Amino acid sequence: MLVHTVYFWLNNPDSDDDRQALRAGLETLKGISHFEALYIGKPAETRRPVIDHSYDWSLTYIFKDLAAHDAYQEDPIHLKFVEDCARYWNRVQVYDAVE
Repeated sequence: MLVHTVYFWLNNPDSDDDRQALRAGLETLKGISHFEALYIGKPAETRRPVIDHSYDWSLTYIFKDLAAHDAYQEDPIHLKFVEDCARYWNRVQVYDAVE
């Protein structure tokens, strides 16, 4: 199993239009068949010193294995998402973990 978590920081965090446009783009990724589960979220209202809540959207995939992850990276839906939505973020941070 591979857990792929991506955090996005908006260029214009005060723009509701940009926030919703990126969310809509993230929703298109549900059309990809290479993952076991997908979660889209925003920072929770948890506030402790160890929690980074500075991001605007997060995306967490559960993949069966590295091959499924690699196929996702080349999937046309994923590539279209990056092409269409990269203008909305100024930072992306990825964390991958394996069991």
